Amino acid sequence: MTRLWPALASLALLVPLARASAAETVQELKGQVPIDSLDHFFVAFEVPVGTREIEIAHDDLSDDNILDWGLVDPRGVFRGWGGGNEENAVIGEAAASRSYVPGPLAAGTWSVVVGKAKLAAPPGEYLITVTLRDAPTSPAQPERAPYQPAALGGAPRWYAGDFHVHSRESGDASPSLDAIAEFARGRGLDFVVVTDHNTTTHLDFFADAQARHPDLLFVPGCEFTTYAGHMNAIGATAWVDHKLGQPGVTITAAADAYDQQGAVLSANHPALALGDLCIGCAWELDLDPARLGAVEIATGGLDKAGKFFTDDAMRFWDDLCDQGHRPAPIGGSDDHKAGLELGGFDSPIGDPTTLVYADALAVDAMLAGLRAGRTIVKLQGPADPMLELSSGTHVPGDSFESAAATFTVRVTGAPAGASVRLVRDRQPQEPVPVVGDPFTHAFVVEPPAAGHSRVRAEVLVDGQPRTVTNHLWLAPLSPESPTTGDPTTGAEPPASTGGTSEGSDSAGAGPPEGGCGCRIDAPFAPVLMASLLALRRRRRASSSHVP
Repeated sequence: MTRLWPALASLALLVPLARASAAETVQELKGQVPIDSLDHFFVAFEVPVGTREIEIAHDDLSDDNILDWGLVDPRGVFRGWGGGNEENAVIGEAAASRSYVPGPLAAGTWSVVVGKAKLAAPPGEYLITVTLRDAPTSPAQPERAPYQPAALGGAPRWYAGDFHVHSRESGDASPSLDAIAEFARGRGLDFVVVTDHNTTTHLDFFADAQARHPDLLFVPGCEFTTYAGHMNAIGATAWVDHKLGQPGVTITAAADAYDQQGAVLSANHPALALGDLCIGCAWELDLDPARLGAVEIATGGLDKAGKFFTDDAMRFWDDLCDQGHRPAPIGGSDDHKAGLELGGFDSPIGDPTTLVYADALAVDAMLAGLRAGRTIVKLQGPADPMLELSSGTHVPGDSFESAAATFTVRVTGAPAGASVRLVRDRQPQEPVPVVGDPFTHAFVVEPPAAGHSRVRAEVLVDGQPRTVTNHLWLAPLSPESPTTGDPTTGAEPPASTGGTSEGSDSAGAGPPEGGCGCRIDAPFAPVLMASLLALRRRRRASSSHVP
């Protein structure tokens, strides 16, 4: 990276201003955005010995162009990614503004990282004002602490949560971890995965917040946000470079780095193709699909804009399965406001809700359950029906051999008129009315002649999927396999708690109360939706805040 700095520095007009005081020096860096194939460029500035605080103001000088902002130190080490943060970035030894990393300020050549989110009026200009101080102005942040995975106890069961939530450490989000926890618990959730954009600074505050919320598990994550797609790294605890196209920075290298951390990768809102209304939101990343451990089949509850994209996201998931991959289905609200002051296309935490069968309410156990494919997605929210699928001792995520296999569904909390069906190799089977609560039904499924068939279950409300399980993979008996007959004999599959909190003593109980029970009977045209989205603030386009 250092070989780029001389060229990049020539792009900027460095204008030292008069020293404001004995403790402060101000520099202005102004120039044109380079017109090339790279999505990011660097604007260099010098930090002298004795500097204790850096403040950076930035402006794209345009109502049409959108630039994103970050910072690296003289060794190229990540010091923050604010993306579209509108406020100044402040970095000191003991404190930093949101999205940025505190720590020693080495003397030498630092660089502001600039992302070309949108250049509607090229070439574009920028103005960066750097203020260097020999004494800090920001108070220390003793609540910051190194991340340690949490384990809150509990027994093996289904745990309810949201896999895509943003805190204030994302430039386009506002809530504190406390606000997230209070809202999530109010909806009966057990965990949230906090996935801030291209930073892991939120992890510094996990221990402090977790101590105040012992019944809501904070799971680490990062939304790897690029202009060609967004990918959640569930369980990520260290920053990974997102500046694709820079020397050595590839999507494969990023996947490798996340694998080393034990993170599970998910394709976020893969069908959300809205062009400049949501830059980079649709999945166009050239990543081997085998690297994906999950797919976000629903982003935002079905009563919001998510209803326009869930069908396409489900097809994306089925396409990967057709190719022989087995990513687990998950859902995420992409909440940026802790459920407060939502616009017409925002979804609160828990819309949708994902159930994970895990041994305990602990980060390691949740990741293990996800890797095993033990997931169920309630597409609208926690009040949706609970649905369990099994074949004998086999549960979603399992692969097994059998002659004619009995697949059993168990439904709780379904409204009148609901039905349940199997979907085999993406082909819906005849639905069966749900009568009673709980409702149990057995389907006999013949194995394929060769290879595997995948089978999932869906609860239908008003004729549309509302709850979706992961697949079971069924293969014919191999010649060396013993004849097993009906595979439904054996231990019972895991019982549902319907996503209730850990204190529930009723296996198979219905979903927790709360959540929006409304629905939109007459679908709006996608064109109308896009027009409404366009009214949202301009910075929205460079963020990943999904409608």
